[in-house]
Amino acid sequence: MQAVDRVVGLSSRIGAAALGALILLASAYSGAANGQSAEPVWPTEQWQASTPEQQGMDSAVLAKLVAAGTARSFDSLLVTRHGRIVLDAYYAPFTADMPHVINSSTKAVVSTLLAMAYKDGLLDRLDHPMLDFFSDRSGMANVDERKKAITVQHLLNMTSGLDWDEGFEGGREQSLRDMGKSPDWVQFILDRPMAHAPGEIFYYNSGGSHLLSAIVSKLTGKNTADYAEERLFGPLGITKPFWRRDPQRIPIGGFGLMMRPRDMAKIGYLYLRNGEWAGKQLLPADFLDAVNHATVNMNARFDPRLRYANQFWTIPDRHIFMTVGYHCQVIMVLPERDIVAVMTASNFCPFGKLAEEISGTVKSDQALPVDAAAAEQLAKAIADVATEKPTQVGATPAIASTISGRTYRFPDNNLGIKTLTLFLADENPRYVVETNVGDPARRHFDGPIGLDGLYRKSAPTFLGVRAVKGAWTDERTLVVDLQYVGLGDAWTWTLTYDGDKVALRGKARDGREGAAEGTAGG
Repeated sequence: MQAVDRVVGLSSRIGAAALGALILLASAYSGAANGQSAEPVWPTEQWQASTPEQQGMDSAVLAKLVAAGTARSFDSLLVTRHGRIVLDAYYAPFTADMPHVINSSTKAVVSTLLAMAYKDGLLDRLDHPMLDFFSDRSGMANVDERKKAITVQHLLNMTSGLDWDEGFEGGREQSLRDMGKSPDWVQFILDRPMAHAPGEIFYYNSGGSHLLSAIVSKLTGKNTADYAEERLFGPLGITKPFWRRDPQRIPIGGFGLMMRPRDMAKIGYLYLRNGEWAGKQLLPADFLDAVNHATVNMNARFDPRLRYANQFWTIPDRHIFMTVGYHCQVIMVLPERDIVAVMTASNFCPFGKLAEEISGTVKSDQALPVDAAAAEQLAKAIADVATEKPTQVGATPAIASTISGRTYRFPDNNLGIKTLTLFLADENPRYVVETNVGDPARRHFDGPIGLDGLYRKSAPTFLGVRAVKGAWTDERTLVVDLQYVGLGDAWTWTLTYDGDKVALRGKARDGREGAAEGTAGG
């Protein structure tokens, strides 16, 4: 399928959602060269698009990959080859315009900024002693010869030797919890005792990554996020992202960024093109070489092949490297296939298996013949996952109009709910919630609620978009499904009404639970 009129013909059979996907894929075909261009394509303004076949890939195999993403809790799946998007799928209620939390993929963004400062001469060497950057902090705890020997490179490779518990393969993540409660995160990390000599062993440590963010600020004299906007996000055409800060307003180095999948792919593309962007070399050769030839054993029982370098995970025997964030926020680079792939999700995924599946979609280094049937299969798969499927709703009981507009107040509880008001009899049903936890400026939230089995979305917030729907399971019980789209946080609230009282039971996707009893008015 190489022309827009062919796309329009198919759209009459597969619907408007697929039309958008197909036009995206067809828009660059008329004059596109077969396979990889002689000159790299630079997606600074926007990504060019191509059919998979035009880039030697099989649309039918990609369609199966899209369909499998539903069972893998995907929010998005994006694949580029030869600098062009060949697959761009979004799973309802997530959409292309929404930023997604990238969790620990933030680490690779910070290491990229450090590499830029190193290339610009702001950092003399990667084995520079770490403590030199924090000499202004007096009274640091547990300073010994081993701690003095920690270098920037040790932080980059997670081999600092600092005592740290992050539950890499399960556990309580106690160090992260304690850091989160600390009034000064950098000081908390620096004060940790030593468990090993630097360079002796890998252990996953988001604290070390946060120190890298603090070092970037010290090297550049700028806030890490401002430096990122000037040197990375701006030049690559990445929409300025939301970035969480620590109590001292330092952008968090180990997590905290929210980015759109297409912008995530630009980070991968910078590395696929060996640190070059639009004719300018942004990253130093030795830093890139370490990522391409990682040697630090991650000691991961779930995949012994994994190695680590400069905040990147690698599978050396497949020559694949990637940024990996909790619950499958992945930017994957396959240099030998000239591919960048991005996955965002709300649960864990087998990224090693995914790497093999993505690689397996490549059938040739040259353009393949047009395959209209496979193109239609892929378009249908993309349209299907983008279309929200309504869940079952029960009959609306008489009590719905009685409770509509009534405010229920709750004493202190482990859900943090202070008041709850549902407007269920209105033409456009909605909710209003007051909490007694968190930032006082953010303790009020409201938005629409779907009562027809489909989500209704709020206006964008600092936590993303809330999608909410409710269903009656009996004449007194309303079950509310609330999720922050792209954040991975989701709750089920079960509300059981009895006269002027309501019992609220809440359960989060990650297993957290709570309960509260509310009374109308008062």
